[in-house]
Amino acid sequence: MKINTNFRQTSAFTLVEIMVVVVILGILAATIIPQFMGTTQDAKISAAKSQVAELESAVERYYVHMDRYPSVEEGLKVLVDAPAGEEQKWRGPYIKTLRNDPWGNPYQYAFPGTHHPTSFDIWSRGADGQDGGEGANADLGNW
Repeated sequence: MKINTNFRQTSAFTLVEIMVVVVILGILAATIIPQFMGTTQDAKISAAKSQVAELESAVERYYVHMDRYPSVEEGLKVLVDAPAGEEQKWRGPYIKTLRNDPWGNPYQYAFPGTHHPTSFDIWSRGADGQDGGEGANADLGNW
């Protein structure tokens, strides 16, 4: 008599093994994800600081060509479009486009500035879009 020894062995994960893996992944996610939550805010703050420095440089180039800083009424838009009546002196555009800050709000401009009474202030109002604030809501300017 011959005994059939060709049993097919199937490999599969048990429900307990799958649950152990899911729990381990959950623990890893709970410890790693909070470390990256502040990364987006830090990147926005760095981008805003960089853009403020770029705008400050463009306003200084405007000053060299026009012998004056933009008025508050003209604002930063004169860095892209020539001011009315002064097209001959204007050598712009001084920046390609006038972008909003990383939170979607326009950059603020004041002449004379509060922080620079003899020149100008450029700032982003931060994440809350309001003047003042702390942390991510703090104003970021050329001061």
